[in-house]
Amino acid sequence: MKRESFGSRLGFILISAGCAIGLGNVWRFPYITGQYGGAAFVLIYLICLVMLGLPIMVMEFSVGRSARSSIALAFDKLEPENTKWHWYKYFGMAGNYLLMMFYTTIGGWLLLYLFKMAAGNFEGMDSGQIAGEFTELMGQPVLMTVFMVIVVVMCFGICRLGLQKGVEGITKVMMLLLLALMIILAVRSITLPGAGEGLRFYLLPDFDRMKEAGVMEVISAAMGQSFFTLSLGIGAMAIFGSYIDKKRALTGEAVCITALDTSVAFISGLIIFPACFAFGVNPDSGPNLIFITLPNIFNSMTGGRVWGAIFFLCMFFAAASTIIAVFENIIAFAMDLTGCSRGKAVAVNLVAIILLSMPCVLGYNVLSGFAPLGEGTAILDLEDFIVSNNLLPLGSLVYVLFCTTRYGWGWKNFLAEANTGEGLKFPKWVRIYVTFVVPLIVLFLFFQGYWSKFAG
Repeated sequence: MKRESFGSRLGFILISAGCAIGLGNVWRFPYITGQYGGAAFVLIYLICLVMLGLPIMVMEFSVGRSARSSIALAFDKLEPENTKWHWYKYFGMAGNYLLMMFYTTIGGWLLLYLFKMAAGNFEGMDSGQIAGEFTELMGQPVLMTVFMVIVVVMCFGICRLGLQKGVEGITKVMMLLLLALMIILAVRSITLPGAGEGLRFYLLPDFDRMKEAGVMEVISAAMGQSFFTLSLGIGAMAIFGSYIDKKRALTGEAVCITALDTSVAFISGLIIFPACFAFGVNPDSGPNLIFITLPNIFNSMTGGRVWGAIFFLCMFFAAASTIIAVFENIIAFAMDLTGCSRGKAVAVNLVAIILLSMPCVLGYNVLSGFAPLGEGTAILDLEDFIVSNNLLPLGSLVYVLFCTTRYGWGWKNFLAEANTGEGLKFPKWVRIYVTFVVPLIVLFLFFQGYWSKFAG
C-alpha cells in the first residue's frame, strides 16, 4: 500500500507545529515566565530550546522519514539485527493514548466555554460566580462526557478524510486562524489602559526575581518547558517525518516548527499579562487561568463577550490541532501494525479513546475521592505526570541513543537522513554534545521531575 504524503511543505510545518502547540503554550508558559523573572526566563528558555528541543526533533523526524513508517515499524526497520529497540514502540504509543485520555476532556471544556462565552452566559457575574461555574461543571459528568465525545468524534472525523484532505487541509486553516486571532487578541490586550505594567513585567528581565527563585531552579524550569512544549519522545513527530519527501533537510524544518511553537507561547504572554495587570488580577496557572481568571477579565472589558469567544476559539484550535495530530499517529500505528484500512483504524480507536477518556471525566466527580498524587490531585494529574515526567523524557532518550550510538541506527545513518535535501544542515561538530551531554540533561530533567513532585 502506497504511503500517503503531505501536499505541501507549509502543510507539514503547520501540522507539526499544531502538534507541538498545545495548552502548555498558553496556560503554562506565561505563568512560569512570570514566576521565574519574566524576560530573563524567556532568554534562558530560548537557549534551552535550541540546545535540547531542536536536536531531538530532528532525530525523531529522521527516524520517521527514513523508515517511511510510524513508531509501529520505524525501529523494526532501522535497528541493527538482534537488537530490541522496537520494544519501545509500545511505550511510545502508550504515551499517545495517555495524552489523549485527558486532552480530549480539556478540549471538551474549551468547546463548552466557547459556547458559554459566545452566548453571554458570564455577563453580570462576579468573580465568585465565575469560579462557581467551573466548580459546577466539574460536578457534571454527563455534560463533560457529551462535550468530550463531540471533540473525539470531530477530530477522528477529520482524520477519516485522509491525510491531505482532512488532517492537512483542516489543520492548515485552523493554525493560520489561530495565529491571526492571537495577534488580534494581543493587540487588544496591550492597548488596554494600565497594560504597560504587565508588558514591563513580561518583557523586561528581572534578575532579582530570578535570584529569589534560585538560578538553578530557573534554568531547570526553562529546560523542562523547552522540552515538553514540543511533544517529543512518543513518536508524535516521527509520523509527520514519515509523510514528507526528501527535498528538504530536516534541521531547517525543525527550526521553523520550533519558531512557530515559541511564537504562540510568546503571544499568549502578550495576551495574558497586560490584561491581568490592567484589571489587577493575579495571572494564575492551569485550569484557573483559562476558566476563572480570563472570563473575569473579559467580563470587565468593553466587548468582552466577543473577545472572550475569540479567545476560547483560539484555545479550542490549540487543543484540537494537538488532538488531530496525535489521533493521526494512533491511526497510522494501527494501519502500519495490522495492515487495516484507515476507516477501520478510526472506528476502533474512536471507541477506545472515548472509553479511555472516562476516568479523567469521572475523576472530578464520581471518582473525586481518588487523589493519586496527594491531596487536591485528580486522575488527570496522574495521567499528565506519567506522560510529561516519564514517557516524554525517557522516550526522547531512546531517540537520542538510537540516533547517536553504534548499538542503534547510528550517527552516520542519522546524519545522512537529516541532511538529505536543501536547507539548513545538522552540524557534524555537535556529535559529542548530542551523544553525551543531551542524554545527561534529559536524565537530569527526569529525576528533577520526581524530586519536585515528591520531595519539593
